[in-house]
Amino acid sequence: MTTGTTLLLTRHGQTIWHAENRYAGVSDIGLTDEGREQAEALGRWATTHRPDAIWTSNLSRAIATAEPAARALGREPHREPDLRECDFGVVEGRTLNEFAAEVPDAAEAFRADPVTYPFPGAEDPTAAAARGTAALRRIAAAHPGERVLVVAHNTLLRLVLCTLLGIPLAEYRRVFPRLRNAAITELRLDKDGSAALLSLNVPCEPDRS
Repeated sequence: MTTGTTLLLTRHGQTIWHAENRYAGVSDIGLTDEGREQAEALGRWATTHRPDAIWTSNLSRAIATAEPAARALGREPHREPDLRECDFGVVEGRTLNEFAAEVPDAAEAFRADPVTYPFPGAEDPTAAAARGTAALRRIAAAHPGERVLVVAHNTLLRLVLCTLLGIPLAEYRRVFPRLRNAAITELRLDKDGSAALLSLNVPCEPDRS
């Protein structure tokens, strides 16, 4: 019988740049007050759901998002550099609309196929997908039969989901428009390499508004 690992994938809490819909990528941008509250909500979720381990990227917004969950569980998070966000090149710190106003043809090509036509100076999305997928497979192999909270990033996780589920990478923006901050996406990885998406973008707490 195959022993699967359940990965509880979550995007870090909101940052100032994300509140303005700016690409953060590898820029190390801190959480807003709302992002810190999202992290606290994730901590309360962890108290109830009790994952067996916590992994994060090495960017501070992911580390800070995981801190309340780690505190609640009394566990030290593992850091995995290959879970970092994609480098968005010249668009780091900018919005897509700002880029489109300056280089409309390049923005149109990105919208049509973001993998074939990434932003100038950006990381190759195929390479990013490969490193992120390999990282999740290593995490799963280290925790057979367990449930692992993984705090990472919007674009990287969408690329990885496409890779694991057999969806063309170029469709990542259409199939997965956005992973919500601190929401849970549940993915099972089995030892035979197969993957199953069990849930997507589930809030860790009910909307209080």
